[in-house]
Amino acid sequence: MSATPDNTSDLTRRTVLRRAATVGLLATPAAGLLSACVGSGGDEPQEQAEGEKTAENPLGVDPKAPLEIVIFNGGYGEKYATDVHQPLYKTKFPEAEIKHSATQEIATTLQPRFAGGNPPDFVNNSGTKFMDFGALVQDGQMQDLTELYDAPSVDDPAKKVRDTLIAGTVEQGVYNGKPYVLNYVFTVYGLWYSDKLFKEKGWAPPKSWAEFTALLDTIKAAGITPYSYAGKNAPYYQYLVILSTAAKIGGADVLKNIDNLQDGAWTAEPVRQAAELWAEIGAKYMDKSHEGLIHTEVQLQQNQGKVAIYPSGSWLEAEQVQSTPDGFNYAVMPIPSATSADKLPATAVFAAPGEPYFVSAKGKNPRGGMEYMRQMLSKAGTKGFIELNKSLTAVAGSSDGIALSPGLTSASTALSASAQDAFNYRFPDWYKELDTELRTATNSLMFGRENAGQFVERMQKKADAIKSDSSITKFSR
Repeated sequence: MSATPDNTSDLTRRTVLRRAATVGLLATPAAGLLSACVGSGGDEPQEQAEGEKTAENPLGVDPKAPLEIVIFNGGYGEKYATDVHQPLYKTKFPEAEIKHSATQEIATTLQPRFAGGNPPDFVNNSGTKFMDFGALVQDGQMQDLTELYDAPSVDDPAKKVRDTLIAGTVEQGVYNGKPYVLNYVFTVYGLWYSDKLFKEKGWAPPKSWAEFTALLDTIKAAGITPYSYAGKNAPYYQYLVILSTAAKIGGADVLKNIDNLQDGAWTAEPVRQAAELWAEIGAKYMDKSHEGLIHTEVQLQQNQGKVAIYPSGSWLEAEQVQSTPDGFNYAVMPIPSATSADKLPATAVFAAPGEPYFVSAKGKNPRGGMEYMRQMLSKAGTKGFIELNKSLTAVAGSSDGIALSPGLTSASTALSASAQDAFNYRFPDWYKELDTELRTATNSLMFGRENAGQFVERMQKKADAIKSDSSITKFSR
């Protein structure tokens, strides 16, 4: 799954998300393929561009070959591609024509092309309407990025690209033991608020659940909606915090068991307890009408001082730049501890590399696609992205020397405090059907149509169905 929001419809930056030190993945055999979802691309492979490998051109790119790039036009927009990354590629290969397009409907736009054997070279596979990664892997549609990661980095040829990345970044994009996906943005998730508002009101970010509910009572008494998320297109923002609470209660293995489709993973006590706690938040502190709103509508209400606390990722500040009043000062707090016996500390946050990109294995210019990624991971590429989008990248030290915004400073501080306790899950990327079911179930839980017991039983039933379906490729970590 990708975790960033779509600008006007759905959002998903799945990343909605990954652990800072996640392990590699092992595929479990499956009987059937998902080629019906993506398509085999025909029997005849098309001719692919290739040039001479040199110290200046370590990936052997044909300097005159066209390169087609498709970007997800969501929370990060497309300007970082057109104004930063593509000029870097053109500087290196001035004779290469770049064909750029952007869409919020990646799957709708591109699946017919993959099925027809004419895919673009480079894809930002994000948003709610992203292509199923499991199906892409099964059908051999994604380029193995090992050669990219083993290539010399742009800024220090003595250092491989893989050695410039934050630990766990390469592993986050591994399927069946091979790296197919580059997760470029390092995202911190939590509960976002206006530091200015909190300071004016004398409110402090809570660390315990008792402090959390006491604060929500105080906010409610002040005539402000204490807590909200967008039910129409962003329920996965909310299921992230529910599962984060479950991980804090029972440890990160709670999420690992869910990823691995382990029997009883969803009905485990930490998940049930987390669902119960958050259902109470929904019943007491949310505006029921927000189930019909999209993320930008709720986010605007927060900018207007009508909503106090909102679950999201560290792209939020950049996404709201046009509507955020001066001095609002975004800040993020970790999700409060649920109990005194929690296995993870209050400082633990959901954080990981996200925002997925891949190179088409059956495209006309896969080497150009990998070189484009290499330029993205350069100092110039990361600096431009950070300055435009106020978001961290997965390149170690990429924000050094850059004046960070209030929200990004807060996210960086939270990440440092979390240290090795950062956690995440992978199931939304692996099993799209599970993500879809969880979105619907989350709204039912938070808006009072299901209780915690019904929520976990519903999700366990769906997970069991996926596990028993031999046509679905299984992954584990």
